[in-house]
Amino acid sequence: MGFWGKEREEPRIDLTPMVDVVFLLLIFFMISTTFVETPGLSIKLPESSAERIAREPQEFKVYLSKQGDIYLGEEKVTMEAFRQALLARQPEASRTTFLLLADHEARHGKVVTLMDVAKESGFVKLAIATEQLTDKNP
Repeated sequence: MGFWGKEREEPRIDLTPMVDVVFLLLIFFMISTTFVETPGLSIKLPESSAERIAREPQEFKVYLSKQGDIYLGEEKVTMEAFRQALLARQPEASRTTFLLLADHEARHGKVVTLMDVAKESGFVKLAIATEQLTDKNP
């Protein structure tokens, strides 16, 4: 006597929920990633082995390209416009850090000039941004 039974199906694993979770994690990490704030110009900061200091809550960032161009944010300015921008910030200059992000190939004289103008405008805290030294032997 033969019984015709149902043929058993092999169990299958449904990957759709796992793919959904992976995509959600990918989206979460892409959105929560912080990006380095750099304007549209390319500045390669010099490297230094000095220890990091805490960032100040109030910073006035100035960018100096290797060609000697001065940028306030993404706006290219002349030396006179730079002086005017610093004079406009003179009331809060004593509590604001002047942060110069100069390219490692920028002329030293231009860096010194920008720092002097900032000092004349009342900035007390002057800083030059650097990258952390990657090699232990400078």
